[in-house]
Amino acid sequence: MHLDVQDLRSFYYRTSLGRAVQRVIRERMAEFWPEARGQTMVGYGFAVPLLRPYMNETRRVIGLMPGPQGVMPWPPGMPNVSVLCRDTHWPLQTESVDKLVVLHGLETSDTPLDLMDEAWRVLTSGGRAIFIVPNRAGLWARRDRTPFGFGRPYSLSQLEAQLAQQGLRPQRHLAALHTPPSEQPFWLRTSRLWEGIGRNLPSSRAGGVLMVEVSKQVPKPSGLTARERILKPLKVLEGLPNPEAKPI
Repeated sequence: MHLDVQDLRSFYYRTSLGRAVQRVIRERMAEFWPEARGQTMVGYGFAVPLLRPYMNETRRVIGLMPGPQGVMPWPPGMPNVSVLCRDTHWPLQTESVDKLVVLHGLETSDTPLDLMDEAWRVLTSGGRAIFIVPNRAGLWARRDRTPFGFGRPYSLSQLEAQLAQQGLRPQRHLAALHTPPSEQPFWLRTSRLWEGIGRNLPSSRAGGVLMVEVSKQVPKPSGLTARERILKPLKVLEGLPNPEAKPI
């Protein structure tokens, strides 16, 4: 179940901890993508806080927000680029996105495999995506005071395996949020120190969130997609005679 957009906005824009989270994840994301000049960049879930540094150089920026979450105008004071959509039907053309960021979208989706299918569809053949999810082994997934305490946390191997099955080939990964999920001034003041220490720890065991960069695999791996598996269920009773109603 998706979080409410008002709760997400309050956390990221009105709390000291949320602003610190923005800074940390933005800095780690810049290690993957130092620039996006002339490209189309899309954020899904509540990824708009991460898109702001790229707005002046991209060709186009779009913030997709799932229906159950709700939508808010963004960016403030500028023409709106945020759009309300369904998890599995994004209002984007096939192969139209160069860079995609998913934050607070995958772990809260009722149909995560279909969401990955949609991400594969909209990416260009050379496109890249970053999926940011709560780390199952981290402290942040165990505290519901932040948005990372909701939904399904992932292990690194679990996330990479699911992405690969949907044609999204993992390229690089890292962890972020090595400080405790606390508003106490000491932890906020020393967050850069802990993030620096965390860079030397295994990603699968440290950090509150996992960040996995993927590329689009073409052609897509063979086999039914998640959507087809629902539309074409196994007919386990095929060939058996239909039951006849007996008079009472």
